[in-house]
Amino acid sequence: MNGNGNHVPLTFALIGTGRISQVHLQCLSKDPRCKLVALADIDAKAVKGVAESYSVPAFEDPLEMLNTIKPHAVILCTPPNTHRALAEAALAAGSHVLCEKPLALTVEDACAMIQKADEAGLLLMMASKFRYVQDIVRTKGVVDSGILGEVVLFENEFCSHVDMKSRWNSVAAVSGGGVLIDNGSHCVDIFRYLIGPVDNLQAVFGKRWQKIDVEDTCHLHLRSADGTFGSIDLSWSIHKEDPYYLRIFGTEGTLEVGWKNSRYRQSEKLDWVNYGTGYDKLQAVGAQLGNFVESVRGKGTPVITVEDALESVRVIQCAYKTVDQTRWEEIAP
Repeated sequence: MNGNGNHVPLTFALIGTGRISQVHLQCLSKDPRCKLVALADIDAKAVKGVAESYSVPAFEDPLEMLNTIKPHAVILCTPPNTHRALAEAALAAGSHVLCEKPLALTVEDACAMIQKADEAGLLLMMASKFRYVQDIVRTKGVVDSGILGEVVLFENEFCSHVDMKSRWNSVAAVSGGGVLIDNGSHCVDIFRYLIGPVDNLQAVFGKRWQKIDVEDTCHLHLRSADGTFGSIDLSWSIHKEDPYYLRIFGTEGTLEVGWKNSRYRQSEKLDWVNYGTGYDKLQAVGAQLGNFVESVRGKGTPVITVEDALESVRVIQCAYKTVDQTRWEEIAP
């Protein structure tokens, strides 16, 4: 997948100029290994304005952009219902693809995308920034060291009041669902990264406070193959005043990952040990971009594999099946 000199920047095109694209664009502009060469968005006014600020051509038609510019790589920042078609088009044009989470709306679509990338000999990677947050990486080291003993409980919460009425995330046909597929994709990936594969699960939706056609509050229960229990709270309609979004409880200690700092404490000790400085979105997305670039060049391997991406889609798809059930859903091998 190399084909590019180590000192020659990879050319990048970005499709979709919404909120998350702004962070990707900042990271591209700061990384000397990357060169932004084009932007595409069906919103002509939006893409023109952003393209002018970065001095690159703007396209309303992503396919025209791919065939005209032929970039080394494409970053997809479009709604989930477009991921398969755009990823396949980019791969067919010879571009590697970094695709925002969720990779796809269904397992079938995800498998098709992965197959196209394999056939083309190109890299397809899902963007899931929390794998690259320094405190999460350090957390894995603490957990794997065994100083917390055997992990018993994993707790994760992403609860912040956000008005979703005017966003595409609230349109089921576009997003595939609400807060479960949106923020839940991050939670599932964090659980799998720190704890291991999901063995079974159950999702429960809360009261729908916002006038939208998807769930805005959800509680997700997970269990790993070794019996570790996971509890995940997701909401766009409540704000939990909690400085820590992740806690891990072990037989010999407790760990907390926060927005400003992270720490752990062993059971027999009184003092907490600080080991992190919190959440830095720009750092995480920048590290993700670096991992993608080095993987394209053949000098590294993706932190998030296609198997990780596919499993994330599969677990969320299974979670939606459990909402109307009164039993847990087993994740088949």
